[in-house]
Amino acid sequence: IEHDYRELKHALGLDHFEGRSYTGWHRHVTLTVLAQAFCTLLHLDPKADAPA
Repeated sequence: IEHDYRELKHALGLDHFEGRSYTGWHRHVTLTVLAQAFCTLLHLDPKADAPA
């Protein structure tokens, strides 16, 4: 869990939101979590090519 939170915060920008509205914050968190899910799926895919 700590690794996932660190990845969300540093690599995907969870802590970069500076807006004032709950709606904006909710959209930012939703997109950040979706980006993390996408990265996790790519990481776990055995058929994916290894990065060069």
